Order: sequence, then structure tokens, then C-alpha cells
Amino acid sequence: MSLTFQDASARVDAFISQFKEGYFPPLLMLARLTEETGEIARVIAHQNGKTPKAGEDAGDLEMELADLLFVTICMANERGLDLERGFERMMAKIERRDATRWTKKDAPQNPADRAAGEGAL
Repeated sequence: MSLTFQDASARVDAFISQFKEGYFPPLLMLARLTEETGEIARVIAHQNGKTPKAGEDAGDLEMELADLLFVTICMANERGLDLERGFERMMAKIERRDATRWTKKDAPQNPADRAAGEGAL
């Protein structure tokens, strides 16, 4: 399944729009975002050595990240923001700012490229 930001935004909006209450107020959504972030932290802690309390589920990281995405989409929808445009702007910033920040992996060589380059000193 391929899902665009626009598709996800429309699906969330269709769900929320069927209720009189609509989207939560911004500060409540921020609290939900914080709650979901804490749940992600709990799952990662459990996956990396912290033993869950008796009767506590180790959690589902995929679902917790999806919960965070849902709240993020709600915030964007409530504010009339375009997450796709925001994502593109953010990636352009990261790609420009961090292009030389870390050590790049060696590019895998194509066998045909190696053969063409042999003896080319």
C-alpha cells in the first residue's frame, strides 16, 4: 500500500469531521503528542533491556509511531498545514545542512564500472 501525506490527511479529516467535537484544541493535541512520545520511549526501553513491569505489555513500536503520526496529522489539519510541503522543506534543509556532517558510506561499485576503470591510471 502506498499512502501519501495528502491521503493520510484526508483520511484523518474524514474520520474527525464526522464528530461534532472535531479536532482537539491545540494544547490538548500537544499533550497527546507528548503522551505518544512517552509511549514510544517506553517501547524502545523495553526493546533495549528494561524489563516491563509485571502485567505490562512490551508494546508495539509500529503502532506507537503510527499513533504519533495520527496526532501530528491532526495538528496539521487543525492548523491547515500541508505536511507534504513541510516535509519537502525539512528534507531540503537537512540535505543541505547535513550533507557533509557525517562520514558517508562507500558507494557500492557496479562490476561494469570497476571493469571500465581498470588500468585507467
